[in-house]
Amino acid sequence: MTHNDEILDIVDKNDCVIGKKKRSEIYSQSLCNFRVVNAFVINSRGQLWIPRRSAQKSIFPLCLDVSMGGHVESGETYEDALNRELKEELRIDLNKVKIKLLGYLTPHDYQVSAFMKVYEIKLDSDPDYSQNDFIASFWLDPADLMEWLNKGEPAKSDLPKLVQLFYTDAKPKRFTEYRFLNFEF
Repeated sequence: MTHNDEILDIVDKNDCVIGKKKRSEIYSQSLCNFRVVNAFVINSRGQLWIPRRSAQKSIFPLCLDVSMGGHVESGETYEDALNRELKEELRIDLNKVKIKLLGYLTPHDYQVSAFMKVYEIKLDSDPDYSQNDFIASFWLDPADLMEWLNKGEPAKSDLPKLVQLFYTDAKPKRFTEYRFLNFEF
């Protein structure tokens, strides 16, 4: 099984597992009923660490991305996937950083690409990122990042939605009633 063909759980509208599919099938069928994790690295100055994806990425090559993102593989919890992806992409040990859950989003309620949990990691140094995943990175204030995106900087489709939701005062109307979950584990 190649990395692009990991087996992912398919979920119903309540995020309950109803089946499994290869990642390649999910993307070829434009499905959104699978699970992902995303995390933003933020420093003490309030800047987000934003990487540029490598040219080898099958989706969104050379685009700006969240600090860390990945698929929840079949049988994993969101937290298992977060731990695995942090190690793979940023070489960060989950047990050695401050992390909090920013929120849980669904494609039906929030027009995001999949069912997702979004986390925040406090870190004042550049992560030791995987060169296979990313080719560059930037520390940006959320407003500056949104300005880049509004001027046409290529980015993964969920990035502007997540930044606007969690890091700007100008929340989209569909997000105004969102219940923010703030806790550390």
